[in-house]
Amino acid sequence: MGSYEDYEEECKRIRQDNIKLLDDFGAWLRDEKQLAEDTIGKHVYNIEFYINDFLLYEEANEAKDGACKIGMFLGDWFIRKAMWSSINQIKSNAASLKKFYTFICEKGWTEQEDIDDLNDIIKEEMPDWIVEMKRFDNLAEDWDL
Repeated sequence: MGSYEDYEEECKRIRQDNIKLLDDFGAWLRDEKQLAEDTIGKHVYNIEFYINDFLLYEEANEAKDGACKIGMFLGDWFIRKAMWSSINQIKSNAASLKKFYTFICEKGWTEQEDIDDLNDIIKEEMPDWIVEMKRFDNLAEDWDL
């Protein structure tokens, strides 16, 4: 099997694993965080897009290894690839990712240091992501779509 076929097989395996992971994350939000069903649905949707689209876009990255990629996702990829991207959606995704990687850490699949780094990245880079989103919106307006 060639490298593309290997990549596709690995992505298929990861997506299968992600089904259970997303179910477990939703249950954790419900049981441990006692969030409303609509809020849980929003967080699960945001994470599903992150782990099944972004993390598998160029390489087959497992969710547990994705905390360090948040800057590239929210500062560039999400803005360009998600038609629904907006400043509010960037903030919503950041909140979802914080919750998700806290859940992953509680499962023992990542270290607290990864969570601390993720939180630092969000705090430090959020202003830049907002500027980039505004710039992208202005470009779209210039295209007269």
